Amino acid sequence: MSRVFLFGDDVDTDQIIASQYIILPSVEEMKAHAFASLDPSFADRVQPGDLLVAGENFGCGSSREQAPAVLKALGVKAVIAKSFARIFYRNAINIGLPVLVSAEAAEALADGAEAEADLTEGLVQSGGHSYLCTKLPPHMQDILQSGGLIAWLNEREG
Repeated sequence: MSRVFLFGDDVDTDQIIASQYIILPSVEEMKAHAFASLDPSFADRVQPGDLLVAGENFGCGSSREQAPAVLKALGVKAVIAKSFARIFYRNAINIGLPVLVSAEAAEALADGAEAEADLTEGLVQSGGHSYLCTKLPPHMQDILQSGGLIAWLNEREG
């Protein structure tokens, strides 16, 4: 089971990784500063396999690819939200971070709860309840399985 980290509506890319940190030389160095303005202890507490759950318009703001990249580098298994900013959604898929839309799960899950996301079935389960979420088409699941769009394309060239 994965632990849930709950965030609200309109979490923007500058809140995910503030602009002063994107000048650091690598995503590995940036990840320690994820959500510094909303939850300064987040990067220390999140564990590989944990889930982020949020409200509407997650990832709004700029098109910086570092926002989903730091979440992936921290080991976040998936981001589940009521809705996503379109550019964040595409960037997340492109770098291999699963993003699932589920208003039902976003409203029901509590911070610190244990939940499991099944990307293939489009289900989130927690506390004996199941919540439907977007079921990604097979080609998008392939991109995620490959670790992102570039890796997926490279596999097809070889």
